[in-house]
Amino acid sequence: MKFGKLENITGVNFSMPKDPQRTTQLLAALPTRSTKPLVYSGCTGWSMKEWVGSYYPKGTKSSDFLLEYAKQFNTIELNSTHYSIPSPELIKKWVAQSPEHFKFSPKIPQIISHSKDLALSAHYIEAFCEAVLGLGPRLGVSFMQLPPTFEPKHLGVLEQFLKRFSCKAVPLAIEVRHETWFENATEMNNLNELLQHHAVGTVMSDVAGRRDALHLELTTDNAMIRFVGNDLHESDYIRIDTWVERLKTWFDAGLQSVYFFQHQPENLLAPDMAVYFNKKMNELCGLNLKIAKKYDDIQMSLF
Repeated sequence: MKFGKLENITGVNFSMPKDPQRTTQLLAALPTRSTKPLVYSGCTGWSMKEWVGSYYPKGTKSSDFLLEYAKQFNTIELNSTHYSIPSPELIKKWVAQSPEHFKFSPKIPQIISHSKDLALSAHYIEAFCEAVLGLGPRLGVSFMQLPPTFEPKHLGVLEQFLKRFSCKAVPLAIEVRHETWFENATEMNNLNELLQHHAVGTVMSDVAGRRDALHLELTTDNAMIRFVGNDLHESDYIRIDTWVERLKTWFDAGLQSVYFFQHQPENLLAPDMAVYFNKKMNELCGLNLKIAKKYDDIQMSLF
């Protein structure tokens, strides 16, 4: 994820803001949760040959990368759908290589998100929904990453899109990037009023160069966080600790679920950060999230 990445993070204020009023009010209105929260924690792709011998067994073929990834993590930020709508055959392959509890979080195709009218004049919205519904119980929350050119003056287009995106079986979250959304409280309020009305979530980006994108605005009982680290810098761990504390507060208030996706430079170290996040969630929130194992550590333990 290049959005907001910095080569030098010296001097960056990584502190987390307080919950905004909307989030506080939404949490206060949620019913008491009778079960443990659902935590989906993972990375942003499985096609990493560099993980062979560490998070994938030595000798793993590329055709089995998803199979091995799904043994280690319970979700994936599915960025491949940003470039094309997956075929039924590809969907079936993904289903066959993942357990039923695994969640795919597909990114809305750019032919929708980056078109001026959000594809309202085409058939792509329906085609995308039809495709991802083939994932069945493995379908998590999809998300649409609006381009940096999508300004508050385009809110009416988004409203029409949300009316058109009427398939409630495909949960949706929206990420905005243009600075004006975060600079103007009225514009942000208008956006979140619209999302909350349509039961659509928000995407929170925790990245060094765009601290404004860490808005903490909740519009549903699910949170989606895209965490962009810096090669396991000390600040990465401090930020994760802060997130775990905030999520515990939200869970105690009734938040139902969270999707937490790890980004690292080239994503080589993303699994390491996911392991740390899961361990901390288990410790503080009393959960039993699976902790991914490194095969090189297992091999060393045999000697």
